[in-house]
Amino acid sequence: MRILKLLGSEGNLTSANALSLAKLVRVYNSGASDLVVTHKNAGGTTLGTVTVKTKDIVFIRKSGTDTLEGGAALKAVSVAFTD
Repeated sequence: MRILKLLGSEGNLTSANALSLAKLVRVYNSGASDLVVTHKNAGGTTLGTVTVKTKDIVFIRKSGTDTLEGGAALKAVSVAFTD
């Protein structure tokens, strides 16, 4: 069981989004196909990419000003792990 503390409201990754300076982000792929999340720094340089399988969840650690993007079916929210 994962226990999460929500630090914001869920939104999508249609465009570059820093998620209110989030440092840990839960990303859920609600789409019917695998999608790629792109992680960029504040200057717009791509730091990495990851494919999120359909109906899967990943957690991405990032710097506060870094952004994530990848599409409307990618639902993201800032989180913290808790006891």
